[in-house]
Amino acid sequence: MPQSVPSTVSSTIAHTLLRVGVGGVLVAHGTQKLFGWFGGSGVQGTAQAMHAMGFRPGRRNAVLAGWGEAGAGAALVLGLATPAAGASAATAMGVAAAVHAPNGFFATKGGMEYPALLSLAAACTVIAGSGPVSLDAATRNILDPPWMRAVALGSIPLVAGAQILGRRKALREDAAPAQAAGTPEA
Repeated sequence: MPQSVPSTVSSTIAHTLLRVGVGGVLVAHGTQKLFGWFGGSGVQGTAQAMHAMGFRPGRRNAVLAGWGEAGAGAALVLGLATPAAGASAATAMGVAAAVHAPNGFFATKGGMEYPALLSLAAACTVIAGSGPVSLDAATRNILDPPWMRAVALGSIPLVAGAQILGRRKALREDAAPAQAAGTPEA
């Protein structure tokens, strides 16, 4: 009978692969917004889309979303400042999931499936930490102290909620003149 791999080794491998894989996807996703790589529209195109979605100002939000994804993804790949990186990515993708939610769950219909899964995976890195194969471990967790995980995890719904509420307010303000123009005069 073959000898099994010790659970700590397999856990370390799985933990590292998940962190690096999620981080790599986020880097690619963010660089689409920032630089137009991988078929993305770059800052200009993303800014226009962000404005249309209710994120004002569009350019600032495009840059923040791009760096929230690409920068946090790069930090996750390296295992550096993992709680802050995971919270940043989870927040950005949580807001994206809220934008896609009216289209249902599945990505094939423009739903929230993809950003919701990335948000969950990033939040899990906040909880799990960077693991032993990381720059955090190499620096003795100077950017990953035990209290940081709770703070980072708690910040996700607060920051995402503020972004979602700001978007809803902007969309209501956009709709108000259209509704007023369509209202018959008395």
